[in-house]
Amino acid sequence: MTSGSISSKEEGQQPSKPPFVKGLAGIVAVQTEISSVDGPRSTLIYRGINMHELAERASYEDVVFLLLYGHLPNEQELANFNARLVANRWIPAQIVDLFRAMPPDTVPMVALRTAISALSFYDPEVEDLSIAATERKAIRLVAQLPTLIAAYQRIRSQQEPIHPDQHLSHAANVLYMLNGQVPDDDFVLALNAYFVLLADHGMNASTFTARVVASTNADLHSSITAAMAALKGNLHGGANEATMRMLLEIGDITRVDEYIDAAFAEKRKIMGFGHRIYKHNDPRATHLNFWAEKLGRKVNMPQYYEMSLRVETSILRLREIYPNVDFYSASMLYYLGVPIDLFTPMFACSRIAGWSAHVIEQYKDATLIRPQSEYVGPTDQHFVSLALRH
Repeated sequence: MTSGSISSKEEGQQPSKPPFVKGLAGIVAVQTEISSVDGPRSTLIYRGINMHELAERASYEDVVFLLLYGHLPNEQELANFNARLVANRWIPAQIVDLFRAMPPDTVPMVALRTAISALSFYDPEVEDLSIAATERKAIRLVAQLPTLIAAYQRIRSQQEPIHPDQHLSHAANVLYMLNGQVPDDDFVLALNAYFVLLADHGMNASTFTARVVASTNADLHSSITAAMAALKGNLHGGANEATMRMLLEIGDITRVDEYIDAAFAEKRKIMGFGHRIYKHNDPRATHLNFWAEKLGRKVNMPQYYEMSLRVETSILRLREIYPNVDFYSASMLYYLGVPIDLFTPMFACSRIAGWSAHVIEQYKDATLIRPQSEYVGPTDQHFVSLALRH
């Protein structure tokens, strides 16, 4: 400080408060090497690799390895990694009993959130926060989540759970455990692409939740349980369910314009459109559009894909807003035979890879995430004795 100058403290001034930003829009909370979302350019990269390349050429197993370890596996690394995933697909009998004990109308995301938490009882490394142990736990959870989803679906349908097939890929095994049949190759390719496309996506709500929990030095199971809770909402993972229900409600392509006009007039939110980051097209939607069209023809139910196209066109008449990842994934998952209320669990089945990678990165950062809040309530209230309160 130069001679004769007066500091803010000496002047009696208070330091300026940080600005309030609703929803933390535009605020950078962490630095990450895992994925990058570029809204203006409509690009998404995982560990430096463009998502389009991965969606067209990579297996989900490739992508999980990439997110966890920072590079694509070579042939031997992939073989070893696949073997570890296969070996960890089983779930404890107590978790199956837990599913059986749940009320029959339990929402699947509630059942799975509870099951993820309960799995911590049976993981011998649950309290070991070392990077090596967390990587091992991540592999177990990535492998176990499809088994949880399928087991819950079978039990609530009064059927016995189907054991995982060690000879099937991750995507193929999910479909096999749901219905007991080795799936069609196109079904496997479509679901694999879906898993690749949704494996990570920057600092979305559920990933941020996982990192906040991990920043307190909570264990991986706690962080993933919290992420599952965040994903449940229809403004995040639940949007794909709402999209398919909208298509079923519309019912016929001839009613699309009428439905969209009414939704705009009543200021109802149309699920599957718009994105906080992408102002134009969501790059993931391109691939899901392709698979929705292909599977619609394959199962001889093209009407839901065709209705989707018409919805997109109808909305663009009124406002420049584009489909996000949830829109075409809705009809695609429906064509795969996935029950509508399992759409969000299938989202989690993919995103658990990204969540786990972010938890590991947060442990390495070792910083407690603790933003400030701006108090806007009254400041001149006083305590009133009980007899005088109205």
